Amino acid sequence: MKEYFVYAVTNQGRTTLYIGMTNSLVRRISEHRRGEIAGFSKRYNTTRLVYYEQYNDVRDAIAREKKLKGWSRAKKEALINSKNPKWADLAVTVLGLEPAPVSNWQDRRSCHEGDPSASSG
Repeated sequence: MKEYFVYAVTNQGRTTLYIGMTNSLVRRISEHRRGEIAGFSKRYNTTRLVYYEQYNDVRDAIAREKKLKGWSRAKKEALINSKNPKWADLAVTVLGLEPAPVSNWQDRRSCHEGDPSASSG
């Protein structure tokens, strides 16, 4: 029997949410992490899995994905919080993947923390 997944990924700072659908959650999250999902997901570096649902019928998964995409940010956050209140990266805890790489922006920021000569620009 086929499996389909509706999922939510976010970036390191939790400022962006991406809702998607796939028939292989491990493959798709790996693609997100390698920057292979062109467009919105790649641009905003959405690499951390924070929510997913499993379906046996592709039509149900597609309908749910469309429904979630139409929700407000607050409603999406409430759904995530109901199952994953700490917004843990489920790709690590559930799928067994390595932690998502730190983005370049975060790398630069952490290098400058505590450095008075660093610009906050």
